Amino acid sequence: MSTLALLSIAGGSIALLLVLIIRLQVHAFVALMLVSLLVALATNIPVAEIIPTLIAGMGGTLGSVAILVALGAMLGRMIEVSGGANTLAQRFTQILGPRRVPAALTAAALVLSIPVFFDVGFIILIPIIYGFCKAAGVNPVKYGLPVAGIMLATHVVVPPHPGIVGGAAVLSADVGWITLIGLATCIPLAFLAQYVGGKLNRRDYVMQPDAEAQFRKFGTDASTPSTSNKLPSVAAVLTLILAPLALIMLGTTGATLLPKGDSLRNLMSFTGAPVFALMVAIGLAFVLLVRPLGWTRTRTNEVMESALPAAATVILVTGAGGVFAKVLTVSGIGTALSQALAGTGLPLILLGFVIALALRAAQGSATVAILTTCGLLAESINGGGYSALQVAILTVAIGFGGLGLSHVNDSGFWIVTRYLGLSVADGLRSWTVLTTILGLAGFLLTWLIWVLAS
Repeated sequence: MSTLALLSIAGGSIALLLVLIIRLQVHAFVALMLVSLLVALATNIPVAEIIPTLIAGMGGTLGSVAILVALGAMLGRMIEVSGGANTLAQRFTQILGPRRVPAALTAAALVLSIPVFFDVGFIILIPIIYGFCKAAGVNPVKYGLPVAGIMLATHVVVPPHPGIVGGAAVLSADVGWITLIGLATCIPLAFLAQYVGGKLNRRDYVMQPDAEAQFRKFGTDASTPSTSNKLPSVAAVLTLILAPLALIMLGTTGATLLPKGDSLRNLMSFTGAPVFALMVAIGLAFVLLVRPLGWTRTRTNEVMESALPAAATVILVTGAGGVFAKVLTVSGIGTALSQALAGTGLPLILLGFVIALALRAAQGSATVAILTTCGLLAESINGGGYSALQVAILTVAIGFGGLGLSHVNDSGFWIVTRYLGLSVADGLRSWTVLTTILGLAGFLLTWLIWVLAS
């Protein structure tokens, strides 16, 4: 099939998806599955391979998302119902003042997202975002949007996240330089995320019914002095949040500093796996929340199970987004798009950014976009006589291409919009705009470093 035909199918599929969800109000899960099937048929994927491709897309996404979302939702629910989120929100609001809370949350998100994958960190912070927003009486998108934006920016350009680390391996780039450049660019982006988030939040977003009900109920069934001797301490709540992050950070440190095959590295990798870290946090919740509050086993199970209905919707929609991305990849649409852009004659640093951005828009995954772009440009970069610093700069520029244009084929889009209660249309107006602005700004900062280093 010709490149023009593949690109036309890609554009048509995204347009159809938006019409189904926004105009016809078809459930996102159903719309994603239907359009994925139509794209597979239109691009002549063999009939015998279509269903296995759909299943592979769902399984590949849910394998990394389902367990994390479920465990993170349970942990967040326990913190919420115990009154811990409200306690933390009120204490920080007292200390910082209401006006400084959003900036403090964004700064904390920048630090926490360095060792932690975007979806894990955001899910862990959701109850805290809800708690602060309840205390301030504002929509959760007010605080959640800039927090999610800077977390995703860090995810795409700062090691040890998979896309940028894999891209560094493909281009033989120095991870140390990439880390320094990535952090140097993400710090000003944190301020930009806060500023742009504030501008975008001048618009009033109507929360979707499920999220609105969840947010309205948040903290209303929390333990009170009448049902418990005391509420959780701030230290207990912070321990539950920071303990899994610390384990993940230790696992990352071991993988970076210790040689392959080292027994200590293997142990740290196991204990630093996000799934294990969240399981440890839930175990700690039994010690720091359940026992002090005197919850019975039945009450504890009810609290944990009450987190799953909302999590199930996020999991299914996220999985369907993975199906759509898988079909776009298998069909050859992503390859056709990148090859078309490669012949434009753009400067190498701009070409890398544009190809990664286009691939990100076409198939959804930032990691796939970064790795694919690095593979396409590896020969040009490795044979161009560039210094180690310049190769690192080029790699970061490609990483920022994977940041922008997060939309309906990106699992992160669904996680952010579902938890913040945004409709698809509002998600495109806010989250997609924010990620694109941050991606463009990050690239411009990287290009400035390129000019200064040349």
